[in-house]
Amino acid sequence: MKYFGTDGIRQKAEKFTPDFVAAIVEGLVKYAGDGIKVLIAGDTRESSEWILAELETALETFGVEYANAGVLPTPAICYCFFEMGFDFAIDVTASHNPYTDNGIKIFERGVDGGIKLSEAGCETIENVIAGGPTYDLVSATLREDLHNEALQLYCEHLINYVSPADFGGLKIGLDCANGATSVVGKTVFEKLGASVQIIHDNASYGTSINQDCGSTHLETLKELVIKNHLDFGAAFDGDGDRCLMIDERGEEVDGDQIIVVLAEHLKLSAVATTVMTNQGLLNWAKEHDIKAEITAVGDSNVAAAMREKNIKIGGEQSGHIILPGQPTGDGLLTALTVSKTVSESDRSLHSLASSMTKYPQVIVNMTATPEQKESLKEKDEAKNLLLEFNEKLAKMNGRLLVRPSGTEPLIRITIWGEDEKVISDLAEELKIKLMEVL
Repeated sequence: MKYFGTDGIRQKAEKFTPDFVAAIVEGLVKYAGDGIKVLIAGDTRESSEWILAELETALETFGVEYANAGVLPTPAICYCFFEMGFDFAIDVTASHNPYTDNGIKIFERGVDGGIKLSEAGCETIENVIAGGPTYDLVSATLREDLHNEALQLYCEHLINYVSPADFGGLKIGLDCANGATSVVGKTVFEKLGASVQIIHDNASYGTSINQDCGSTHLETLKELVIKNHLDFGAAFDGDGDRCLMIDERGEEVDGDQIIVVLAEHLKLSAVATTVMTNQGLLNWAKEHDIKAEITAVGDSNVAAAMREKNIKIGGEQSGHIILPGQPTGDGLLTALTVSKTVSESDRSLHSLASSMTKYPQVIVNMTATPEQKESLKEKDEAKNLLLEFNEKLAKMNGRLLVRPSGTEPLIRITIWGEDEKVISDLAEELKIKLMEVL
């Protein structure tokens, strides 16, 4: 598909013109039929405010009943639209990307909750975008504001999920990435008794989302945890569907380690993860006789495998963690569940995360056009080059993954191995040779 990647549509904010947004709505109506109800909301980037306004205009143009819930985390939008009786949710966010980007995620009703829009729905929207405008936009005049109602509903959901829980005595740091979790993060942890220190919690529309903060920039959270002797910290991305953590020593606890911590605490026999998982998780699973189901990159692929194989927990190294009974990743719910595990186990987060020994891992990004991404799959020279490097790594107990990003103009080279310098040199060498070939 041209516009829909692994996590909805994501591009430069200025590309979300009124006609582009209207085509998305027209495509959704063609896919779902008349009479649908849609909840819209988004993150804190400055463009989200005007894209939400364009969505209102488009929804009125096509006679769709809708309400606007304002700034909410993606998992809150996914949960609330279903519970409030809406048919679809349109989430305006570019997740962990810089404020200059934006995106659209669409959720529809599943059996037990919200799920990402089907491939058929995405294709219908793509066809409408390709066909160009067939309508005259009308001005939006009415809007139902459901922000407070949705926020309260989501808070109750978070607390009910971890109940009974008492975080009294825990000192926790939160980095909300100046994003959507800023509207709810501190409140829910304090309601459960934790002592909370929060940073980067600007919930207004602006340009600071993900800027040197959140799950993609953990430095300030590490400083906060160490300086103030906190038990641990949790960092979210701009739309709140990811969570990475910092233990009491200031060391990162990534999504792979979170899966291990929770799977051991819940005494599970299987986990789901992606091809991007650290070799350490695979080693841990083998040592503990736990089935590790490997999927393609993307939390939707993990969720599908979990449903098919009846696996209770899964996720990605980047911090998308799908918990038992949940349809999609939720950063706040992940942090709350880890907090409950620490509290109940009477062990530190560092101790819990040490069950898995991380392998050295190097990720090198190579800027790539859509044509170069395709060439990676099709060119014999590229295939032979990857085969050559795979053979090199196999001889040194290493592993290689090269894949085009589904959300950014990049090809990602990831190498795992026992010697960090060796794999770093190999990654740079492969990048140079791939650039020549592509």
